[in-house]
Amino acid sequence: MTLEFAGGNTLQLLTNGRGYFPALRRAIDAAQSEIYLETYIFADDDTGRSIAAALARAAARGVRVHVLVDGFGSKGMFEQTRQILHAARIDVLIFGPKTSPLTLRRNRLRRLHRKLVVVDARVAFVGGINIIDDMHTPGHTPPRYDYAVRIEGPLVARVLEQCERLWRRVSWASLKRSAQRHRPVDTAERGTQHALLVVRDNFRHRADIEDAYLEAIRGAHKEVIIANAYFFPGARFRHALRAAAARGVRVVLLLQGRVEYVLLHYASRALYGSLLDAGIEIYEYHRSFLHAKVAVIDRRWATVGSSNIDPFSLMLAREANVVVDDLQFSRELRRSLLEHMKSGAKVVAKRQWRRQPLWRRVLIWSAYGCTRLLMGMAGYGGKH
Repeated sequence: MTLEFAGGNTLQLLTNGRGYFPALRRAIDAAQSEIYLETYIFADDDTGRSIAAALARAAARGVRVHVLVDGFGSKGMFEQTRQILHAARIDVLIFGPKTSPLTLRRNRLRRLHRKLVVVDARVAFVGGINIIDDMHTPGHTPPRYDYAVRIEGPLVARVLEQCERLWRRVSWASLKRSAQRHRPVDTAERGTQHALLVVRDNFRHRADIEDAYLEAIRGAHKEVIIANAYFFPGARFRHALRAAAARGVRVVLLLQGRVEYVLLHYASRALYGSLLDAGIEIYEYHRSFLHAKVAVIDRRWATVGSSNIDPFSLMLAREANVVVDDLQFSRELRRSLLEHMKSGAKVVAKRQWRRQPLWRRVLIWSAYGCTRLLMGMAGYGGKH
């Protein structure tokens, strides 16, 4: 695929909820006409209520507010916050059915996993941070480690287009009136940075995010750094990483060290051996939960978004990533990644990995086999 970057943008990297939520509240409090917000999780906690209160204040000023939440991701976590929004006469839609995690029918596993916000067709946010208190991490040092990007400039129009399109689809499916835009899109240049929005859906853009990664990795000359919470790539992705390392490119993976989802945690470790043998560096983040889905390649190409590198994100969920072609932004993200690797991660040594006890190897390969079986039952093709 050929990526066409839009110039004239100003991009601000936001690290964790400490950076993201204050910026989001400021944008909402400055809103004059319309807000779109999409999220996988909108929690009934202090952060969720704070954002809901800001949206309610905006609605009281006459701002049209649209909130789209995933039915599975927010299941059992959204009821109190939803009441706040409904009391403020805010339009709220739920994406998809509230399914069991054991449901394996492919169409029932398709979720809204992207995190997008557009305010007044002028400011947009794209990233991996849910509306949830990321300082609440029992047993770990908070906050959850994640990123988002604040955008001003022509790229906002693309983010708004995606939000409006999905809102209309869910409105029609819910037999509700579709939203109408209140003001023209602001396409004026606000800076000098080049970026584009890459989405994953179940229609024309099934493989766009994975293809964007692969194109950048295959063209890498010096360095590939990927930070990903749930890392279980298919054959094409693994081959591209190994091929880059064989060319002399430094390939670094920063992955989840904490156990969150037991099956995927152990299944993903079955890939470590071949990656380490190829000369790829693997670091596991243990300080807190790693939730980031970002990468920096050759210190110029970067991506920040919602898409993990696993079957769920790459083949089933609706995802959105910003891809950036900019030295300043990429260097800032790279510097942040290296700092977190130094302060919160442990290197996976090849020799030590080979000396794992038998029980752990059996656990890893059993989890791998089970995961592959579940992938096949869900219709996930092996060639990916």
